[in-house]
Amino acid sequence: MADTIVDAVSRALDEAPERNFRETVDLAVNLRDLDLNDPSQRVDESVVLPSGTGQDTQIVVFATGETALRAEDVADQVLDGDDLEDLGDDSDAAKDLADETDFFVAEANLMQDIGRYLGTVLGPRGKMPTPLQPDDDVVETVNRMKNTVQLRSRDRRTFHTRVGAEDMSADEIAENIDVIIRRLEADLEKGPLNIDGVYVKTTMGPSVEVRG
Repeated sequence: MADTIVDAVSRALDEAPERNFRETVDLAVNLRDLDLNDPSQRVDESVVLPSGTGQDTQIVVFATGETALRAEDVADQVLDGDDLEDLGDDSDAAKDLADETDFFVAEANLMQDIGRYLGTVLGPRGKMPTPLQPDDDVVETVNRMKNTVQLRSRDRRTFHTRVGAEDMSADEIAENIDVIIRRLEADLEKGPLNIDGVYVKTTMGPSVEVRG
């Protein structure tokens, strides 16, 4: 991992003014030479951060039976088919749930109903659930997603993602940033040439260039 990333994170943490709340650390990525009106050229990736997000991640699981019981130990909410129907009848409640939740997980056999009842709410927000196959471990899946962030550019040249919190070490945050940059370089059509600049900042602090 480049020392420049650690240096940039250290500066962002050092230059952040004192606040009476725990600030997140965010990454801003500027893209170039991409037609973002073409959905196939947009960034839409889930990345597991090796050092964690430094924040609570809200995860809701749609499940029944044994899977639902096991999910209760790790998820913020566990909902079943009846709850799904209720949400389908109450669009305000469905929108509130979608806005408050970072990730949804659902047993694969419930995905069709989720599409029917919640597709119009979750789809546009990019929050359709991760399907849970019969052999998948719901506890393992949820715990992995707690350390996951979504990289999503939509049609904007600049997008942001969380990479940590101010009480994490510069090395931990830099490791997260390094993983994100590597993923972007691997997935973008022209790799590093499609990245115009990367900046790191705390919630209220100044931006520091990670790379130009």
